[in-house]
Amino acid sequence: MNANPTPRPSRSQGWTTGLALISLVLSGLLWLSGLVDSLQRPSVGNDLELRQQELAALAAPGLPPSLGRALAGEHPLEDLRLGLEKQLADRSLPPAPAKQLQLALLQLQAGEPGKASERLQNLDQQVPPEQRRLLQLLRAPAAQGPPGAGQVDQLLEGWRDSPLTRQLVCQALGGAGSSCVDVPAQQAAIWRLLGTTFAPVLLMVVGTALLLRELARLWLGKGKGVGSVVGSGVGITPLQAPPLSLAQATLLIAGGFVVLGELVLPLLLVPLLQGLLSPLAAEPALQQGLLVIALYLGLMAAPLLLLWSQLRPHGQPPAGGWLQWHWRPLGSALRRALAQLLMVLPLVALVSWLLERLVGDPGGSNPLLELVLNSANPLALLCFALTAMVLAPLFEETLFRGVLLPVLAERWGGFAAVLISALVFGIAHLSLGELPPLFVLGLGLGWLRLQSGRLAASVLMHGLWNGLTFANLLLLAG
Repeated sequence: MNANPTPRPSRSQGWTTGLALISLVLSGLLWLSGLVDSLQRPSVGNDLELRQQELAALAAPGLPPSLGRALAGEHPLEDLRLGLEKQLADRSLPPAPAKQLQLALLQLQAGEPGKASERLQNLDQQVPPEQRRLLQLLRAPAAQGPPGAGQVDQLLEGWRDSPLTRQLVCQALGGAGSSCVDVPAQQAAIWRLLGTTFAPVLLMVVGTALLLRELARLWLGKGKGVGSVVGSGVGITPLQAPPLSLAQATLLIAGGFVVLGELVLPLLLVPLLQGLLSPLAAEPALQQGLLVIALYLGLMAAPLLLLWSQLRPHGQPPAGGWLQWHWRPLGSALRRALAQLLMVLPLVALVSWLLERLVGDPGGSNPLLELVLNSANPLALLCFALTAMVLAPLFEETLFRGVLLPVLAERWGGFAAVLISALVFGIAHLSLGELPPLFVLGLGLGWLRLQSGRLAASVLMHGLWNGLTFANLLLLAG
């Protein structure tokens, strides 16, 4: 008889394993369904491209010729016209009247009065009576004298217009080129165009140089990761896993995050929140912003409470905490985060470019991107910013780099842990089109966590990444 029999798992461990397996199956089905459904969601990529083209068309006349060609292209108005024609030809999307009006104005400028007249005629049947006067004047501009700025604003009342649309309306009604230009709007467009074109190129050049330097150091055996690039002078903290089993980590993410956080709680919270926010029906953007931040807080609640209950029986945490936050010194964590972000940026851009060339635009963008792009309410934008730049980095890094990565690394090694946690991180965003670039971003976040031993650095990098995306959206939105 064996004197040292293998201990049997306790009943609680058996329940944990069983619930983890059930949650894993359910979350797999939910994530698979979400990824497939993402192919039917429209992509915000087309809107971003059109905003960039509109920005270029508005700014180009105020730029020196050489700089204008570099930033805005040779024919910015024609590029915008072709982009609008392509988007409005997509029958799966309802054509926005403001975009149709802008396209008709561009067709008039391009010497295509037949196409413009047909589009204006179609628009006449889609818009309310108070907006039809502008369409009538555009079909017979000779009967109208040169308009003043006040008249153009009055004609565009009710339309979702832009400075470029106002300029095109003024010119179509016979206004002189210089009198139709909104100089402050043009100057603002120039700065925004620089922010959306020159700044990303500069960041990618710096990031590529840092990446090549880091790869050379690793190849020559002279560096130990991202810390060697930033020269923080702070030693690397060995990675330490929280005292959780693989079944507990699986239950936390599959059960707490996916089943409870993404499925059950929204079903309970959405009707309640919509009722509470119904007095804000006159401010739909603010209503949506508060709904987003409240739902995200609800999403966080279940898995964080589950994590607390899992760690509580283990008593007092070690000096660095179970998750190794290590916020201090904050300066070194921020330098590590910034260096890693710059090195990941060209890799994500390369993967996104290859994806677009190979499969086109698969759609399925994060709905929050479109909300930010189309919102002009400062309080709503604040809600979106807090969700994207504070709550999401703290919560997602807690799960994926605070728990999942070190638990996996303890069993299968750091390389496998970084790969698996990055894949789960990408899938969790439920966008098949964004999965490859998110996977690369997850690799960067995981590598930083592995090399620094500090969860704070990954949180800061995640927040900076989302902050760059948010700033780019604000520049394009104007």
